[in-house]
Amino acid sequence: MTNTVSSRDPKIANDVKQAIDSETASLREVSLQIHSNPELGYEEVFAHKILTDYIEERGFTVTRHAYGLKTAFVAEYVSPAAKALIADGHVGLASALGTKVALEKNNLVGRIKLFGTPAEETTGGKIDMINKGAFNGLDACMMSHPAPGDVVYCTILSVGGMTVEYFGKASHASASPWEGVNALDAMVHAYNGLALVRQQTAPTSRIHCVITNGGAAANIIPDYASGKIMYRATSADDHTNVRDAVMKVVNAAAEATGCTVKITKEMEYQAVPINEHLASRYASYTADLGVKYLPRAVQESLPSGSTDMGNVAHVVPGIHPVFNIVGLNGEIDRSISNHSFGFVAQAKTEVAHEASLRSAKGLALTGLDVLIEDGFAAAIKDSFEKQVLKGGSGLSSLEQKLKAMTGIGAGCGCH
Repeated sequence: MTNTVSSRDPKIANDVKQAIDSETASLREVSLQIHSNPELGYEEVFAHKILTDYIEERGFTVTRHAYGLKTAFVAEYVSPAAKALIADGHVGLASALGTKVALEKNNLVGRIKLFGTPAEETTGGKIDMINKGAFNGLDACMMSHPAPGDVVYCTILSVGGMTVEYFGKASHASASPWEGVNALDAMVHAYNGLALVRQQTAPTSRIHCVITNGGAAANIIPDYASGKIMYRATSADDHTNVRDAVMKVVNAAAEATGCTVKITKEMEYQAVPINEHLASRYASYTADLGVKYLPRAVQESLPSGSTDMGNVAHVVPGIHPVFNIVGLNGEIDRSISNHSFGFVAQAKTEVAHEASLRSAKGLALTGLDVLIEDGFAAAIKDSFEKQVLKGGSGLSSLEQKLKAMTGIGAGCGCH
């Protein structure tokens, strides 16, 4: 059996929207419960139970603690299957439900997988799952993320992270400071060195550093100091250049102060290559739902962060749009940023819930087209192979233009 329709069919589109709208109260309850019970990476035990129980009760086959990760899961629905789709995250919960109902009501073939992926903000659960084959055999991957604006064409940066520890020799800071080897001096040297390196990095790259341990008492030469460093870029080449510059500074600080250094790498997320076919289809569907987007060039120039979804989108065609939980009128609210207390408070509002459902419907309709529209999955795959697998730049159109003019990429990341 094959499918010869698409989500542009009014009945199919309506089935998706009604399926999600019918669960709005239960989805909001799930969201509020998780919001009220924040958890650390790889310890999302409460969220794991809430999400797996919810999706299992609605007809999905659930594998808990998937791929050897305590808080990962896979929820799968199969009609007489030919293809596969991945959704991820809380919005993915609603989009998976909408897609499933549309397949059932219209006797369509397809397979849906909803992945619960832990620890995005630390070491990246998706990377562990990639290494264990979780995303093999899928035709597309999609997730969306809350933000203070609606953006499809995000310039999502690569990111690397490390913990740096310097080891010196303790001594009395007044009686015999010359006997000591100051580990804090090394950490400060590194911090200041990274600040100077920023001048020689591309405008689209980012370097962040915090000192996490600078000693215990002012009258003791610190024999131990530590810090955390992150670096970001828009392209693989720039990422390598920034990482190499960071490593030189970190090691030079040890040599300059007579300390030894231990470097523990913690994350390496790739930039997200946006699949043009998925992105334009999602933008079209969400625009029909009332989302107002700024021109593409403006979207691509907006500040952004990083995600382990970038690694997934290098093995499966994907997108990672963001949706505005602050307002529904298309304006970007620059007074509230991700990872702030104001954003936390906004995330539990009715406006945020409505915005989440709009994004979920866009993902569901786009994902359904991957499964049922003739030629769409093939076009997505062809674009992916040219952009990612065969060494395409992976840069947005704006980045390519600026790269040609100035030798650098466009877009910017969190700082």
